[in-house]
Amino acid sequence: MSNVSESPSISWYEDFLGVAYRYFDIRMNIVLMFNENKPARDLWYETMHWWNDHTIKIRFVETGDDYWFVMGADSRRPDTNKYFYKILEKSGNYERFKKGHQGSAYMRFGIYTRDIKKVKNDALCDCGHRKDDHDENNACLYEICDCTKFDTFQLNILKKKKVVTNIKFLSEDDVKDDALAWNCLNRNKYSKTN
Repeated sequence: MSNVSESPSISWYEDFLGVAYRYFDIRMNIVLMFNENKPARDLWYETMHWWNDHTIKIRFVETGDDYWFVMGADSRRPDTNKYFYKILEKSGNYERFKKGHQGSAYMRFGIYTRDIKKVKNDALCDCGHRKDDHDENNACLYEICDCTKFDTFQLNILKKKKVVTNIKFLSEDDVKDDALAWNCLNRNKYSKTN
């Protein structure tokens, strides 16, 4: 088994939309968002399924108004192992997770969609009205509303999950003391600026 952060052959994966946070389970949830079901499920079974929960590490490296999401783990199938990273903008949901995670979280995948045909009728548009309050051309039926296009999203969280108990929030100055964060930023930021 390879060590999470010392392998020079780490495959870094950033081809996901972003990270969502969910607060209403026993543990908070960190959800990697994808726009299609099959690639997300394939990636789960190829990589995440083989991760040993107790070895999963998540690092949030704060750099001004942004943060790096970095995640890696030991795998029972090192030949298909990937580590994940994404540079994201800090948000209220991120700050809420940071304050309330209590040292553990569920790691899950989810499918993010803006396709109106796939969104439930009780989903709210950005104008605040439900999908079924919009006509067949997506314009809002409320007379006092100027909305001309139903616009919302839906996140369908997949059932499979992993438990993560090694979560750290770091500043960029701290990454040299954390092997996983250092490996990620060294490979994906510092070596590209030289």
